[in-house]
Amino acid sequence: MVDKIMGNRGFGPLGNVSQTGKNAATKKGASSKSDRVDFSSVLQNASQTRETSAAQDTARAEKLQALKAQIDSGCYQPDLEKVASSLLPFMLKDS
Repeated sequence: MVDKIMGNRGFGPLGNVSQTGKNAATKKGASSKSDRVDFSSVLQNASQTRETSAAQDTARAEKLQALKAQIDSGCYQPDLEKVASSLLPFMLKDS
């Protein structure tokens, strides 16, 4: 419902919008058009996003488990060039 401030009397309806949110013209039968909101595509996109996120979380968990197993067994060997290139910006910022 859309309201407007009416001085000391508080809030009141704006235009011909009633308490139920229907247009006064619709009540009289002058117009049969109504607003419509369709959420099906939005909900479908949200569902797809949730499924994709769950799959990514599962893949990430599996990758972390494999890395933990490599570290525990002592056979993990990180790419030292990647490590150095990621540390270099931080080291240059401090100097």
